Amino acid sequence: MSEKSIVREARDIQLAMELISLGARLQMLESETQLSRGRLIKLYKELRGSPPPKGMLPFSTDWFMTWEQNIHSSMFCNAWQFLLKTGLCSGVDAVIKAYRLYLEQCPQQESGPLLALTRAWTLVRFVESGMLELSRCNCCGGNFITHAHQPAGSFACSLCQPPSRAVKRRKLIRETADINPQLLDEQVKQAV
Repeated sequence: MSEKSIVREARDIQLAMELISLGARLQMLESETQLSRGRLIKLYKELRGSPPPKGMLPFSTDWFMTWEQNIHSSMFCNAWQFLLKTGLCSGVDAVIKAYRLYLEQCPQQESGPLLALTRAWTLVRFVESGMLELSRCNCCGGNFITHAHQPAGSFACSLCQPPSRAVKRRKLIRETADINPQLLDEQVKQAV
């Protein structure tokens, strides 16, 4: 019996270390592992050299609806649902692998990725609870995050109909990924 608990604890520590390295907040660590808060804080300090950030997690679906955040959230959510549907992984493993795919596809800003791991995890919880869902754009056919129960055929994504401020905000920079595109299938195999 105690061997199982030692193995479980070792798995939880390994999972917590991976989540911390990806930028998870303490609330996510507490929810996804069975380690005590004190041990998680110690582990966080040991890995990051500072205590975990304090404060509550945001609990609003509105963040995911603004144009740029919606595009990033939709990319992550599509990867997450693909991994679930193919049966390659489930639970927090699917969240981690989908997040790694997201990081590979989206160039990071100086301040870090636009969609943080804890925010992506919160998105998964919103989708699983039915507060948010993926809706098909009636222009391009892509699937994007929307509030639940969006009327079918009425949604146009922010790529097809960008807000006027989106074009003025920054000029597009030609990225290496634009020059050498990689297939999603290859990246999924690498992530799994």
